[in-house]
Amino acid sequence: MRKNMTLQTPSINRREFLVYSWAASVVVVTSQIAIANGLLMYPRFRAGEFGGEFHWGSLSALPSPDAPPQSNPIGKFWLVNTAEGPRALYMVCPHLGCLYKWVAANNRFECPCHASQFTREGMLIRGPAPRGLDQFAVEVTDGTEVVVQTGRRIKGLPRS
Repeated sequence: MRKNMTLQTPSINRREFLVYSWAASVVVVTSQIAIANGLLMYPRFRAGEFGGEFHWGSLSALPSPDAPPQSNPIGKFWLVNTAEGPRALYMVCPHLGCLYKWVAANNRFECPCHASQFTREGMLIRGPAPRGLDQFAVEVTDGTEVVVQTGRRIKGLPRS
């Protein structure tokens, strides 16, 4: 006598199917969010963008020490040539983060929000700002090329 031998495949009911489906969708959505957050938080500093290096040019391309500052809106800095050498001043006021402007008539930087005033070199003259303007590191490579490092910010000096 021969017995009827059939293989039984494990069946899944509807409740288990929904549980597995929900679990899989939660895993997919969570992994997508984690990947997106990781990509957004990863700093990508490139040359010519804020947070990277800005190649200004040769030393001869710098303005004279008595010339008005030159702005670089992409790098968010003002380039000023002083007796000590070039300085890159961060375009944001240290008081509340307003964008200050160069006022040629007064030969100084002035913040339009709360009337802080700064010298051409970035020193605090007066106003509610707690210190002078923040600066970026400026390097002269190979003795000829001026490079501004906008990834490293130097806190401004207190009131003189």
